[in-house]
Amino acid sequence: MLKVTSMTSSAQHARPQKTQQAERPTAAELTAANINPRTGLATDYLNHFNEAIMLLDMIPDMPECAEDFLIWQPLSYREHFAASNFKARDLAILAYEQSDATVRAEFDNITGAMTSILTAVGTAMREAQQDRTRIKLAEQATGWVRPLATLAGGIIHGSRSEAEADIDSIMTQDLK
Repeated sequence: MLKVTSMTSSAQHARPQKTQQAERPTAAELTAANINPRTGLATDYLNHFNEAIMLLDMIPDMPECAEDFLIWQPLSYREHFAASNFKARDLAILAYEQSDATVRAEFDNITGAMTSILTAVGTAMREAQQDRTRIKLAEQATGWVRPLATLAGGIIHGSRSEAEADIDSIMTQDLK
């Protein structure tokens, strides 16, 4: 039989705490889940923005697609994974939360800019009376957001200097 006893506040503080390091997922776990083990970020989040870009791309040929774009809702990284069917969504959120604060801040700034642009374009499209105005807004928005999505992808995959270091490492290994 398990005996449960009450602990005093000082006894609770004396218990060893799990360190964040012990809870960190392994590189193999992250890689298997399509999460970059160096950055702790997953490209799946960019699908959220790529969906909006795809809908905006369709508006010049099919202006009625503006209605589909207007349904798009901004989601934070955590919100996206919490609501997704991504099989490792909890791992994606944990890895994001444990990622380097500088990398995460740069990533969040870029995705925040994309969200601001898409939200502002959505507001303008709701107020627009003519298809040609919606078409112009869609074309401008994709011109602004697509390069930001590319930058965000670069952050997910690691900086150029890290990629160069990987290439140097591979090139200096003895081939067996």
